[in-house]
Amino acid sequence: MKFAFKAKSVDGALKEGFVEAESRDAANLVLQKNGLLPVLIREEGGKYAVMKDLSRIWEGVNNKELVAFFRQLSVLIEAKVPVTSALLAIAEETENSYFRIILKETKDDVDDGMSLSEAFGKHMDVFSPLAVNLIHAGEVSGGLQHSIGFVADTLEKDYILVSKIKSALYYPAFVLGVAGIIGFLVVAFIVPKITVVLKDFGADLPWYTKVIMATSDFLAVYWWTVVLLVGGLIWAFIYYIRTPDGRRAWDEQIFSIPVAGKIAQYIFIARLSENLGILLNGGIPIIRSLSIVSGIVGNQTFQAIILDAAEEVRKGGNMSTAFFRAKQIPHLVSQMVKIGEESGTISAILGNVASFYSQEVDGMTRNLTTLLEPILIVALGIGVAILVVGILLPIYNVVGNFS
Repeated sequence: MKFAFKAKSVDGALKEGFVEAESRDAANLVLQKNGLLPVLIREEGGKYAVMKDLSRIWEGVNNKELVAFFRQLSVLIEAKVPVTSALLAIAEETENSYFRIILKETKDDVDDGMSLSEAFGKHMDVFSPLAVNLIHAGEVSGGLQHSIGFVADTLEKDYILVSKIKSALYYPAFVLGVAGIIGFLVVAFIVPKITVVLKDFGADLPWYTKVIMATSDFLAVYWWTVVLLVGGLIWAFIYYIRTPDGRRAWDEQIFSIPVAGKIAQYIFIARLSENLGILLNGGIPIIRSLSIVSGIVGNQTFQAIILDAAEEVRKGGNMSTAFFRAKQIPHLVSQMVKIGEESGTISAILGNVASFYSQEVDGMTRNLTTLLEPILIVALGIGVAILVVGILLPIYNVVGNFS
């Protein structure tokens, strides 16, 4: 088996590496024979590796589960429960098998001498850089429980913000999806049977009725091509936005979408301000804080803006200078950040900015839901009217003339 180790040499230098041995005790002996005093010995891959790989295929760890975890961890640590005992207790109560394995691995790593932030840092697919760095700051300052509570608050705010957007879009997406499927089935399979009457009588039909009939005749025979075409376009779009170039292009174009673009802009501003303010308040240096936030903001355009601000600070300037250059950052935000930098209250200013834009997003999503409902009703009404005027009315006229 292969073991990763941390050990101190005779002169006190810390060494890291890997060693092959039949067991952990054997690896310990090998290190001691080579003049090293083991500090940490961990089996590479770990005893949960196979189960974790299988669980990851079916399960992930969502923000709701992370919020609940950090809340529970904060309460247990405040109650003076040892970190390892707290991790094990939460793991045993976790229904998500993948997350349970992650927590047990984390508990084992802490048992082996790792700090909690280092153990979390091994699982960056689950724990964000923001969480890892805030917990590290809490370990250094002695305020671990406070830092964990901070992480829980941040994740909860982000979860609530995203949930509001999703709930506002689920209803219209569902209605449009169902309406589209029903409309397709009606035009492809029902309309051709109804229009047989018009064809048999050879009546003189208006152009729009002829268009509907030609469309329905085509779909009746080649409906599968339309299904394949639509499915292929959806697949191609998803595949493209998952490529680096596609993701970059989508992240730029999202701001030009009416209404949704403005909501997205406000979400990223709120996320940038909230997370940056928390990191700075936790004692993380500003350049390091900007680098962390750039990786979790969720948009490459904003990521470039934040990294530009970090570079500006590294050169001795202010991050507000970079914000003023970015068209995606409102002038008001840049001005407030500048005031915060000059007055030394940047963390408080960023908190106020985050609160304001979170409230703006909340209001816009409520208005969006209210606005979309009548639009959907009108759109569905127009669809029904087209079928009535284009098909049923000509049939009624033909039958009436025949009578």
